[in-house]
Amino acid sequence: MKRTFMLLMVLIFGRKIYAQEAPQNKKIGESIFNKESTRDFSRKGNWYVHWGWNFSWYDKSNITFKGPGYDFTLKNVSAKDRPSKLGFDYINPMELTTPQFDFRFGYFINDTYSISLGWDHMKYVMNIPQKVVIDGYINPMVSDPQIATGKYAGVYHNQEITVQPEMLTFEHTDGLNYVSAELERYDDIWVARNKKQMLTMETGAGLGFVIPRSDVKFFDVGENNFWNFAGYGISVKAGLKFNVTKKLYFQNVTKAGFIDLDKIHTTGRNSIDGAQQTIRFLENYTAIGFQF
Repeated sequence: MKRTFMLLMVLIFGRKIYAQEAPQNKKIGESIFNKESTRDFSRKGNWYVHWGWNFSWYDKSNITFKGPGYDFTLKNVSAKDRPSKLGFDYINPMELTTPQFDFRFGYFINDTYSISLGWDHMKYVMNIPQKVVIDGYINPMVSDPQIATGKYAGVYHNQEITVQPEMLTFEHTDGLNYVSAELERYDDIWVARNKKQMLTMETGAGLGFVIPRSDVKFFDVGENNFWNFAGYGISVKAGLKFNVTKKLYFQNVTKAGFIDLDKIHTTGRNSIDGAQQTIRFLENYTAIGFQF
């Protein structure tokens, strides 16, 4: 009986001593900026969610249009984003998805890395009018029911052409929706003495689907098409995250990516008319988030 009692006491006190020593031995807050522990808590097992707004920039790209009676590519097409004017829409619960926004939630798999799912709602607007290079052919009548193409009919061999609204308007304004999974890394840059305020560098990479709602007029025929799975995207990002408290934070992130769209809806006659496009983009967003 005495031996059993002694063994029980050793197990109890041994576990208490281990519980006291474990946090000291556990390496928390190590980063590329500081190899020593700078925090007294770990992020492991925490969830986070944030919401913010973005601006985006697009490299020149090629857009190929195919259908009955036409197959041509517009080369080096320039475009811009379309952020909403600063107003109540940015905080109105019924209009939160109207501006260009970013939403993401994630889980810390350990103190340094997290995995997340998110939605980048960007907007893409082709500049009209603009001069571009065109290669391919356009018949006098295209699609079915047929559409007259007027002065734009012809066979083109890398010739310069001015695209006017009567020929084409082309937008992904509701929007250029990039839905992605990401892997993120966090490195503490600065931690306050109270261990609550901190500045962290966040880096990451992502892969996902692109679900645009394309508003297109092709020789005055078209519509604001319904959302569709049009392709995929890949991206990398880097930014700064500032914790006001252990839970509340603000962050600013810049993301660079590549989008490949091979099923863009144009005239609404989706079985016969369509377009293809690759887009290289740069996006910057500012968000407010909560970690729990």
